Amino acid sequence: MSSSHPTDIKNKMKREEVARKSKKAKNQQKLERRLAIAKAEANDPAAKKKRLAENVPRTLDNMREFDPSILTADPNQAGPSSSQDALDEAAADLANDSFASYFTSTDDPSLPPKILITTSPKASKSTYEFCDELVGVFPGAEFIRRKKGKGFEMGRIAGWAAGRDYKHLLVVNEDMKKPNAITLVYLPNGPTAYFKLTSIELTKNIFGHARATPHNPELVLNGFVTRLGHAVGRMFQTMFPPLPEFQGRQVVTLHNQRDFLFFRRHRYAFRSTEKVALQEIGPRFTLKLRSLRKGLPAVLNYGEAPKPLEFDVGPFEETEVKAGQGSATNDDAEPNDAKHRAPVVPPKTDDYLWQWKPELETSRRTFFL
Repeated sequence: MSSSHPTDIKNKMKREEVARKSKKAKNQQKLERRLAIAKAEANDPAAKKKRLAENVPRTLDNMREFDPSILTADPNQAGPSSSQDALDEAAADLANDSFASYFTSTDDPSLPPKILITTSPKASKSTYEFCDELVGVFPGAEFIRRKKGKGFEMGRIAGWAAGRDYKHLLVVNEDMKKPNAITLVYLPNGPTAYFKLTSIELTKNIFGHARATPHNPELVLNGFVTRLGHAVGRMFQTMFPPLPEFQGRQVVTLHNQRDFLFFRRHRYAFRSTEKVALQEIGPRFTLKLRSLRKGLPAVLNYGEAPKPLEFDVGPFEETEVKAGQGSATNDDAEPNDAKHRAPVVPPKTDDYLWQWKPELETSRRTFFL
C-alpha cells in the first residue's frame, strides 16, 4: 500500500528519498515554466511589461497605512481636485515655515551655514571621534568642547550660538560611552529635533573608502512623503549650502525607509556615458526621529533671581528693611552700556510639535515620515 504523502512513510530512509525526489521534481517544473515564460516574452516585450505590472511584490513600504499628512493623492479617493488642494495647502505651509528664509535668501549660495557641534557633558573618546567625522561632513561645521558644570544647558548654548550667527546646533549625546542620540536645533528660533542614533561606522572602519575633499557636497533626500517628513528633510537641507561644488563629485544621501534615516556619503565617477561608479567616503549611521519641539530647548528657571534670605524681624524693623530694598532696586536700575550682542532667550517649557509614543504605531505598516 503506497502512502499519499512522504510523512506517512514509516521508514526514515525511504521517507527522505521520496521527499528528495518530490522536491527535485517541483524545482524542475518551476524551471521549465520560467524558461517557457522567458521564451514567450522574448518575442513579445508587451507581455513582460504586463507581467511585471501585475506581479508587484507586497512589502511594508507599498502597503503602508494612508496618512492624511502624506503629500500625495489618497489611493482610496479618486479626484484631482482634492489632491490639488492638498498640494496647494502644503506649498503654503512650506512658504511660511521656519526654514523659508533659507530658500528665499539672497546671500551667496556657495557660502555654507555655520554649524556648532558639541557633545553631552563628560563625553568619551568614541563620541569625540564621531564629532570629528561630522565636522568633515558639513562644510560650515565647527566643534567646541562642552564645559562641565551649571550654566551650560543645551538651551543656553543654543541662545549663545544664535547670538553669534550660527544657523544650527548639533549635540551628540552618549550612553555607556557610545553615541546614542543627536539633538539638532535650527537657530535662532527652532525647531528642535531629537533623533535616536544607531549603526555608526566611522570612515576608518569602511573597507576601501575614498578620501573626502573640502568641496561642498550634493544632497539627495529620498522617501520623505509626509508633512513631518518634509519638515525633517528641509531641516537637513538647510545644513548644506544651496549651491554644491560639482567638481568634487561628492554626494550626501539621506534615505528614509520605514522611518529610519540612513546617512551615506559617496564619490561618483563616470565610467562611460551610461555607467557610473560609487565609492563610499563615510561615515555611515542611522537616525530615527523621536520628537520635534517648537523653538529652542527649554531651560528651567532661566533668568530667575535666587530666592532672598528670610529673617525674623520685629515690627519696628520692617520699615527699615523695606526702605533698604527700595534703595537697592533703584541702584540696580542703572542703564547698562554694554555693547555685547544679547543671546536668544530659550523658553522655560518644551512645546512638542510631534513626539513618538508606542501607542502611535497601531500596526507594522504605520510610518510617520
